[in-house]
Amino acid sequence: MNGNISVYCDGLCEPVNPGGVATYGFAVFADGAMIHEETGVVGEGRSMSNNVAEYSGLCAALLWLLGKKLQQHATKVFSDSRLLVNQMSGKWKSHEGLYVKWHVEAKRLSQEFTKLEFQWIPREKNGLADALSREAYARYSENRET
Repeated sequence: MNGNISVYCDGLCEPVNPGGVATYGFAVFADGAMIHEETGVVGEGRSMSNNVAEYSGLCAALLWLLGKKLQQHATKVFSDSRLLVNQMSGKWKSHEGLYVKWHVEAKRLSQEFTKLEFQWIPREKNGLADALSREAYARYSENRET
């Protein structure tokens, strides 16, 4: 690995936002080859939103990278959330919202990285991460019904 890491992350809150089930998915690529993918459920209820899901996915991805001691590599995070990308890039301030504690945690984790960039991409370019977050939601919904 020559050092380039790309992370694609996404989150959703279904069937209602806010107040539904928040899930996330992310995929990590090193030099163009996928080295990890992950899904997760953040929670369900009034404290959940799509922004909570987006930020929790970012936090999970950063924690995974830190756990693999990859923070010295140039890392670019791709997301279709303008809020996440612009706040993490320092272009927008974080105000109030259900996601704020996740934003604070993401900022804390991001300080461990030597070179970390965030780039907005359109939803259609984030298909893998979107599919992973939807997979987590489908699995959660199935388990709830049984």
